[in-house]
Amino acid sequence: MPQTSVVFSSILGPSHSGQVQPGMGERGSGASSSGELVFQEGRLISGSLEALMEHLVPTVDYYPDRTYIFTFLLSSRVFIPPHDLLARVGQICLEQRQQLETPGSEKAKLKSFSAKIVQLLKEWTEAFPYDFQDEKAMAELKAITHRVTLCDEENGTVKKAIAQMTQSLLLSLAARSQLQELREKLRSPAMDKGSVLKAKPPATQKDILGVCCDPLVLAQQLTHIELERVSSIHPEDLMQIVSHMDSRDKHRCRGDLTKTYSLEAYDNWFNCLSMLVATEVCRVVKKKHRTRMLEFFIDVARECFNIGNFNSMMAIISGMNLSPVARLKKTWSKVKTAKFDVLEHHMDPSSNFCNYRTALQGATQRSQMANSSREKIVIPVFNLFVKDIYFLHKIHTNHLPNGHVNFKKFWEISRQIHEFMTWTQVECPFEKDKKIQNYLLTAPIYSEEALFIASFESEGPENHMEKDSWKTLRCVLQSFSASVKEDSSSN
Repeated sequence: MPQTSVVFSSILGPSHSGQVQPGMGERGSGASSSGELVFQEGRLISGSLEALMEHLVPTVDYYPDRTYIFTFLLSSRVFIPPHDLLARVGQICLEQRQQLETPGSEKAKLKSFSAKIVQLLKEWTEAFPYDFQDEKAMAELKAITHRVTLCDEENGTVKKAIAQMTQSLLLSLAARSQLQELREKLRSPAMDKGSVLKAKPPATQKDILGVCCDPLVLAQQLTHIELERVSSIHPEDLMQIVSHMDSRDKHRCRGDLTKTYSLEAYDNWFNCLSMLVATEVCRVVKKKHRTRMLEFFIDVARECFNIGNFNSMMAIISGMNLSPVARLKKTWSKVKTAKFDVLEHHMDPSSNFCNYRTALQGATQRSQMANSSREKIVIPVFNLFVKDIYFLHKIHTNHLPNGHVNFKKFWEISRQIHEFMTWTQVECPFEKDKKIQNYLLTAPIYSEEALFIASFESEGPENHMEKDSWKTLRCVLQSFSASVKEDSSSN
């Protein structure tokens, strides 16, 4: 019986070491022009914000490590808005360009420098296109690209690269805008007190078993939904976990504009799935059928675990651990709980979810060695991932005592976000069943009060606390029924 309980690999590469790569060149022999970067065994660990910005900008014979580009662009938004960073990059570029335009300088060097600036902007717009939704950032981008094309002949390679970059950026922004509009229309259904506070549903009303009785198929459809939803989360969204928690962060970052919609939507999906599981169990009238429903969801959770879909697995377990379900002792006494006990063992919160982390590590290794797309699936428990980023942020300071940015901290945050983003890019290998998915996404969900009412109607209250709760709920139900009758008579 349950206890009532409580980034891109193409950019970062496989090593994600942050070390200077062969052939990439070095700025000032491993230090910025101001000498304010600190390296340890070839790895950048700290520096002033100004020096880190200078380290981002290429020179004639230097191009920053791609892992550094991603990590700095990701973490810099904690300290400076993207459009201000872009303005500073433009200023540094202008200063370097002016040096290269002195009499007697080689034109080839100026063209090489321009090509590297365009490459940097290309990587920026591909990794973080949403940074350029801001009008100020787009204006800065146009200003920089205009300056670097001055040295290029008509239809030259630099101009062509800029045109391609701009077109790709506009397509990315349009796609994200359309996706966000679609999600606004498809928001998770609200918990309708009107329907859920009524008596038990008629026997003809469908439940999940009437739509899908195969635990593996349902687990696969849940995995479809998970991958579709998690794919809308981007690295900069996850970085808002840090930005929103930093009380010293006074600038308006992207998260303030979008209200971290993708993160909230994905978190809401977890809660809706948990409540759906509880609703499906509590709405069943007969104990025998409730027992079957519980055993079905236990099997679904186990299949989710086998697939590597830990988020759905945790949501299902959470739903069965909600008080209205957990208190159904007579029902649980008929359930074969051995498999459920194994699942709860995997999700045991002791030792910082040690068992889950071991299972996650195993799934990650399987994904890395995968021969098929099915073996690549890794969907972590999102709430735990967010907590990991939170504690990493809280344990380590943003700045060192000498005022330098603690870049060692941001390497680790970037590594974890990169790993998460790698998992989100997996294409779901299972055939999509629209009928099942439609039910999962639109089926009525009981409110907390309605769950307790249904639970008490199935198995009466057993102690004083439950009796008091049941008495209060009946008053709410009677009051609601009276208001419904009054409204119907007035019409």
